[in-house]
Amino acid sequence: MDKRVYLLTIVSFVVGMVELIIGGILDLVATDLGVSLGKAGFLITIFSLVFAIAGPILLVMTAKIERKRLTLFFLLIFSLGNLIAVISPSYSILFIGRIISAASGSLLIVLCLTMATNIVAKRYRARAIGIVVMGVSGSIVLGLPIGLILGNAFGWRAPFVMITILTLISMTGVYFFMGKVAPKPAIPIGKQLATLKSRKIFFAQLTTFLFLAGHLTIYAYLTPFLKTTMGMTGTWISMAYLIFGVAAVAGGGIGGVLSDRIGPRKTIISVIIVFGLILFAIPYSTFSVPVFLVILTIWGMLSWSITPAMQSYLIEASPETSDIQQSLNNSALHFGIAFGSFLGGIAIEHISVEHNATIGGMFLILALVAAAVSMAKSREKVMA
Repeated sequence: MDKRVYLLTIVSFVVGMVELIIGGILDLVATDLGVSLGKAGFLITIFSLVFAIAGPILLVMTAKIERKRLTLFFLLIFSLGNLIAVISPSYSILFIGRIISAASGSLLIVLCLTMATNIVAKRYRARAIGIVVMGVSGSIVLGLPIGLILGNAFGWRAPFVMITILTLISMTGVYFFMGKVAPKPAIPIGKQLATLKSRKIFFAQLTTFLFLAGHLTIYAYLTPFLKTTMGMTGTWISMAYLIFGVAAVAGGGIGGVLSDRIGPRKTIISVIIVFGLILFAIPYSTFSVPVFLVILTIWGMLSWSITPAMQSYLIEASPETSDIQQSLNNSALHFGIAFGSFLGGIAIEHISVEHNATIGGMFLILALVAAAVSMAKSREKVMA
């Protein structure tokens, strides 16, 4: 397989890391910029929201531009967005930087996937996509602990300095090692959304949204949760995030194995049920650090184990529109992150962070209902 796929994986890792990297240092950002924790948390919400919306739109708008040149241009825009975060003197400027990073980053992920499938032989395409996606999922779960470690050591701007530098290095790699990649016609947004007329597909995508919303309601605010309920400080919090991140990466592989062995449907239902029980159990595990770390590990493993099963289920449900469904599922995922982090911020402002996990668990009940509705429908043709 073409080794340049790994370069694209690095690019996707750097881009994906920005989304949640601010989560572990929310208190530092809030204190420095003079805003509440809930308002600081909205920096995650706006990023995920813009990311989910901008990707499909920008893909259609740039459909005729050569892919390597387009990638270099948007890597430059992405670096500028992070540079704005580094020098931002106020919350509003940081907010603008997050929007720029999200919009450019959403297209860059799609471009990485597109170029990966173009530079490898046909028999390696699925593997190439999987490797690039691994970079994205790895960055989302590891970005937060990396941000926490750098932020506590050098200030909350340090993670954005690192990302800006890594982006410039990525630009150099793409410039020297990637060849030109011809553009392909983009699928109109209306045609993509038309596939959601199928109840099977709609409720499957809704399942992803609800699952991630429930997860982020507590995960986006894990630092204040640990400080409030367990009195944890920097070193212990960093360890908690590291354990979660390693477990989450491993969980993606475990989810794929489960999906192959027992089928995507059983895997999806099983993961949702156990994940929901874990979220409800979190507030009752804080009396003991060892008990909490066990719960945290299971939580981490399950947080991304549903992804491969859901992707397989969508391909099985609508093989003729599988590419569209993967794109829509990515948007559903980021809409879920946006909504969960937004709701968690409201909970912190008006109730207490101690209740965030329970609120998240309620969304898992809804996710279970959505999955059941999707799977209960007879196989039907999805509009393409």
